[in-house]
Amino acid sequence: MCGRFTLTATVDQLIDRFDIEFFLQEEEYFPNYNVAPSQSVLAIINNGHQNRMGFLRWGLIPPWAKDMSIGYKLINARAETLSEKPSFRNAFQKKRCLIIADSFYEWKRIDSNNKIPMRIKLKSNALFAMAGLWEHWKSPEGKSIYSCSVITTNPNELVQDIHDRMPVILKPEDEKYWLDPSIKDTSKLNHLLKPLEHDLMEVYEVSPLVNSPKNNSIDLIQKIC
Repeated sequence: MCGRFTLTATVDQLIDRFDIEFFLQEEEYFPNYNVAPSQSVLAIINNGHQNRMGFLRWGLIPPWAKDMSIGYKLINARAETLSEKPSFRNAFQKKRCLIIADSFYEWKRIDSNNKIPMRIKLKSNALFAMAGLWEHWKSPEGKSIYSCSVITTNPNELVQDIHDRMPVILKPEDEKYWLDPSIKDTSKLNHLLKPLEHDLMEVYEVSPLVNSPKNNSIDLIQKIC
């Protein structure tokens, strides 16, 4: 599971890193040191003509859902079963996105009663894009909600000591291909859904303050010696 991550970049850094034509609701962006499910996350989609950066609710709500509560169960989508699951099958074919981050958190079990939070990031400190899916859901009252899910895969050698899943982190050269809405044959995408090389990443312990989504400050990403 990927259930918490960070995005601490400035707007200029985001625009420099990603090939985007429009940043929707730019005024609503702020660095987030503890992104949690049901929050708005920064994502990029392609409408067939251009890349657009904006916000999606984290926790995918399929179009057929009776209410939005299902989104809490669909914050992640397993790469191995995307083509099989009714919740994700349509989005995998037609509604792929990039979910932007610069690290993610996982909790490492140290004994039967205790876990410690770990921050996992690129050694380069660079921004990265997690492979995601998005959907549009309309409530019975007519309210539109655009939501998303982070795709997960088996862990690499670094993460496997902490957790049995990790987000699919796309290489920059693969991001355009992942977003391309003209690709309907999902078998052409499966080669992207693999763990990033472990030697590109690093991990360190952080404060247990990150356990609560109510806490959100730069202190959360500081390394505990």
